Amino acid sequence: MKLVNTLTRQEEEFVPLGDTVRMYVCGVTPYDENHIGHAMSYVVFDVLRRYLEYRGYRVRHVQNFTDIDDRIIARAARLGIDEAELAQRYIDRYFEDMRALNILPAHEYPRATQEIPEMIRLIEGLIEKGYAYVAPPAAGSEHGDVYYRVERKSDYGKLSRRNLDDMVAGARVEPGEGKENPMDFALWKGAKPGEPAWESPWGLGRPGWHIECSAMSLKYLGEQIDIHGGGEDLIFPHHENEIAQTEAFTGQEPFVRYWLHNAWVRVGEEKMSKSLGNFVPVGEAVRRWGADAVRLFVLTSHYRSPLTYSEEALDAAKRGVERLRTSLAGGPGAAPVVGPSDPAPAGEAPAALPVRQAGLDASPLRERFIEGMDRDLNTPQAVAALFDLAREINRAREERQDTAGAQGTLSELANVLGLTLAEEEESLAVAPFIQLLIDVREDLRQAKRYDLADSVRSRLGELGIALEDTPQGTVWRRRA
Repeated sequence: MKLVNTLTRQEEEFVPLGDTVRMYVCGVTPYDENHIGHAMSYVVFDVLRRYLEYRGYRVRHVQNFTDIDDRIIARAARLGIDEAELAQRYIDRYFEDMRALNILPAHEYPRATQEIPEMIRLIEGLIEKGYAYVAPPAAGSEHGDVYYRVERKSDYGKLSRRNLDDMVAGARVEPGEGKENPMDFALWKGAKPGEPAWESPWGLGRPGWHIECSAMSLKYLGEQIDIHGGGEDLIFPHHENEIAQTEAFTGQEPFVRYWLHNAWVRVGEEKMSKSLGNFVPVGEAVRRWGADAVRLFVLTSHYRSPLTYSEEALDAAKRGVERLRTSLAGGPGAAPVVGPSDPAPAGEAPAALPVRQAGLDASPLRERFIEGMDRDLNTPQAVAALFDLAREINRAREERQDTAGAQGTLSELANVLGLTLAEEEESLAVAPFIQLLIDVREDLRQAKRYDLADSVRSRLGELGIALEDTPQGTVWRRRA
């Protein structure tokens, strides 16, 4: 398995540090709705985790909440509510949206406000090592800021490929800041009137944004981790600063073995974002198109390529999901989600599922799926393999071949992508009535009333319901 490492810009063989893959993914700042841009990132890293586990690895997944931030403070003040209340409201919404999208929950969800002691310990260590300094309190304040000295880290800028001298030339120090260098970044912010604050050796204040992820990854995953993920907008300054402060504190390099960044979702030529207000909430998208369609929309594009939002693209994804469902629904060989009977050794492809001798052989398409996923999570190739397999299943069913093994393989591989392919509630509600009409049609055929039997079939066809007569009986499906 190979992944493109943002740090090296190279495709590298994935070799974890130990028996468990340690993966940290930057979480949301809970001050507004989650949108499809968030869905892209969390679907991508959910699929990465699922695939690693499918390949036999154990994964420990940590994802944070930045539950104190200038935007949270401003939004709470505007609404006249407490910052913690606002953050909890949108954390709850996040979990609702992720459950709706079939995202596996992380093993830990640390929150910035609950990890203050860890951040203070980290900042103290950076001060002792000379990588950080306490700036004098601004005029009218009793509480000081703490900054990181970027010049002390000789390779600062290595993730974003930026030159420090060039960055300094374009930077400026805001009035009241006590920075030694314009590019120095805040580890601790002295308290301002009316804002939440915590006790620290430097007076009342709150942590800077970047320090929280370093403190949380150190606490929950250790000094070095295998994978750190997030959107490409986090490469600089957030992830660059995480590297600088963590490696300076621990003395261990690299802090992260594989940096993975997903591209943006675009609306026209702009990034979908809360700040621009051009976003589509996850809940709205799931209600309109279904969770599988939203996931398929994301996965038909490579995670490092920009994804352009459009209703037409999501409509197409919904039709695609229906085609996959159709190949699993009813007929000979309808099968539950299955997997290999024994887990494969870590890093090795799972053993092929047994296929009945006279049945459809799904192994070539299964291998193509794995080949794509092994090449930097090439989900477009994996999705194409699913659709090819679905087409082969439909063809084989028409030829009265046994499709049990192939349908099981399709379910297994869809599950790796987090696709449930479950019938929608509407289909489940009408199923008993359609079955009743199928039974009536069969009675008419037994009575040799073929004209009426054909009429039942035709009327169902007009409603988008196709009937398929098989040796095991008549089954129905929605036309894709």
